[in-house]
Amino acid sequence: MSALDLPLGSPIEVTRLALHDTLALQRAAYLAQPIPSLAQRRSDLRRLQAYVREHRDALVAAVSADYGHRSSHETLFTEIFTVIDGVDHVLKHLKSWMKPQRRHVDLMNFFGAKNRVIPQPLGVVGAIVPWNFPINLAFTGLIYTFAAGNRAMVKMSENSRHLAQYLIQTMPAYFATDKLAFFDETGGVGVEFSQLKFDHLLFTGSGQTGRAVMAAAAQNLCPVTLELGGKSPAVVCDDFPLRTAVERLLYVKCLNAGQICTTIDYAYVPVGKIDAFVNEAKAIVSQRYPQLDSPDLTSIIDQRAFERLLRAMDEAEQGGATLVPLIPGKRWDAATRKIAPHLVLNAPAHCALLQREIFGPILPLLAYTALEDVVQAINQRPRPLAMYPFSHDGAQVQMLIDRIMSGGVSVNDGLFHVAQHDLPFGGVGDSGMGHYHGYEGFVTFSKMRPVFYQARFSAAKFLWPPYTTFASKYLRFLTK
Repeated sequence: MSALDLPLGSPIEVTRLALHDTLALQRAAYLAQPIPSLAQRRSDLRRLQAYVREHRDALVAAVSADYGHRSSHETLFTEIFTVIDGVDHVLKHLKSWMKPQRRHVDLMNFFGAKNRVIPQPLGVVGAIVPWNFPINLAFTGLIYTFAAGNRAMVKMSENSRHLAQYLIQTMPAYFATDKLAFFDETGGVGVEFSQLKFDHLLFTGSGQTGRAVMAAAAQNLCPVTLELGGKSPAVVCDDFPLRTAVERLLYVKCLNAGQICTTIDYAYVPVGKIDAFVNEAKAIVSQRYPQLDSPDLTSIIDQRAFERLLRAMDEAEQGGATLVPLIPGKRWDAATRKIAPHLVLNAPAHCALLQREIFGPILPLLAYTALEDVVQAINQRPRPLAMYPFSHDGAQVQMLIDRIMSGGVSVNDGLFHVAQHDLPFGGVGDSGMGHYHGYEGFVTFSKMRPVFYQARFSAAKFLWPPYTTFASKYLRFLTK
């Protein structure tokens, strides 16, 4: 079966009743088996991995259909491989993660009392997934949800209709509805979904929607992990080889046509190196994408996003900016919604390209003379999801890490901190809250439950009323 064979909107009309019934079904299943064994969790993870492997080509085709065109190589690398490799990483570590942790007993431990922290499943986890990396973001969340022993409901984006239909049709052969259920966005589903009384809610998307999701979840006192976005800067220091910086920056910026929450949104470049940067970028990008219709260049997701980017480019140009296309020929094509990668020079400070997250293959360059000015300028903005310093001077890099707060950092490259399975991923401030990936992902979807085991003899007996002279002396000794 191909996702392209499924008429959109046909399989399941998502109703309020369907959402609530699925949650009730999953909660009942959780209560009946609240602590899945290590073997069961490993089985769930392997089944998740098997689904991605066995449906690889159909999943790639579905994502491309949703985009209009999405490079198959990008989907295979950033989504399919990442999920398969992510499962392997968790399978290696899950046994140790699940072990109760021993903690020091601070009071009366000389009588044999014990402290333990026991990771236990929360119950039912909800996930609201965006369109830009829908397989990666849906399944990576599921990896850690299942590793922690939970059940899951996943709401896909309105821009992932082909993929959502395919998941809804094919996933029940791998997981029963009381374990995993996917939902399409057929209008109003996201609002209703965010109001469900989950035990945890994972949201990836825009800051504006994230605020609404958090407000809805607050009505149920449902904890949330928010993975948002923002304007993530790169800082190219004067000591770093310029061509290497351009090669790495432009790879990241052109990946998925810049439609990545952690992509480089703007770059600071030493004032004397702007022209050289432009020349290097033209040579590098035109070699990678010889023309606009290159199958390796991904389309902008929909007409609204395409028009938004064109308006932002036009606004900057009208304000005095210079737009530099990096491949020859047409700068964009309305029929395929492809936009050639561009650099933007001298963008006015008030324009949308410098004020809003770009989410396209457009990179403003900002010239600087002193790193102190860069630090102050970035710190005047909301805290970004990522920061990318380029320097071989360790002290200089550490200064930037110390003084500019961001969700994560990749030094001398872009994005790769996100691809490390053993590093937590998450934002800070306006770019989000909470973490998943790695051990921290297991912890996010677990209740790290403190348990105190009293010894056969309790020293607290010495402190029972009526308080004796001994109790008084003992308390004075403890508080000395």
